[in-house]
Amino acid sequence: MAGRIAIVTGAGSGIGRACALGLLADGWTVVLVGRREERLAGTAALAPAADRDRAVPRPADITDATAVDELFGAVAARFGRVDLLFNNAADVMPYTPTEDVRVEDWHRVLDSIATGTFLCSRAAFRVMRQQTPRGGRIINNGAPSAQVPRPDSLAFTAAKHAVAGMTRSLSLDGRRYGISCGQIDIGNVTPEDRPQPAVRQADGSLRTEPTMDIGHVVDMVRTMAALPPGVNIQSVLVMPSAMPYVGRG
Repeated sequence: MAGRIAIVTGAGSGIGRACALGLLADGWTVVLVGRREERLAGTAALAPAADRDRAVPRPADITDATAVDELFGAVAARFGRVDLLFNNAADVMPYTPTEDVRVEDWHRVLDSIATGTFLCSRAAFRVMRQQTPRGGRIINNGAPSAQVPRPDSLAFTAAKHAVAGMTRSLSLDGRRYGISCGQIDIGNVTPEDRPQPAVRQADGSLRTEPTMDIGHVVDMVRTMAALPPGVNIQSVLVMPSAMPYVGRG
């Protein structure tokens, strides 16, 4: 992957941080995107010394169209191309009954997930279709909620369904430019610094669900990123086998 340029949003913590470090280990140059520069610097500091010069923190608000265009313009000016975009950033909100969802929370969640994915993907298309060699890859972070909801998660579910629709549209529209787009839906990941909280089930009960190590997510993103041009994993769900999802739970 020498000379290959990746942009990872939400790279200051969690899945974004872990996947950015995994891509660095594979030899990618990774532009670390997030709102807080100190968190991005913290991600870069976690990389082995041999990889650290390929970790490039770049603070940006992905809900701001001007900021996103400036981000991709700066990356293209510095490196000449963008080969991979991992749309991962997301704001969330507590589980809330539909009738109590505040408009400002709705907009915050939809803007960070749906609008952010749109803006970054649009900017990636503009770079990828013009670069030489032409093309690239977009990976969208979905969720099981892109297919089936949890109770009291209207905004998050709507946002992730929007991501699923965009993944399909981007995959279709990208064909003429050699741009592939796939989606990874990620089940419960073991929290780094707290116990796994109990969550509401469809029958109204609370249950602490099984989790998996984040390394399994990183391995899948690395696999998707390493595919040759013209080959795509369109959609994949990575989850603990016993997580309530399939069939009746």
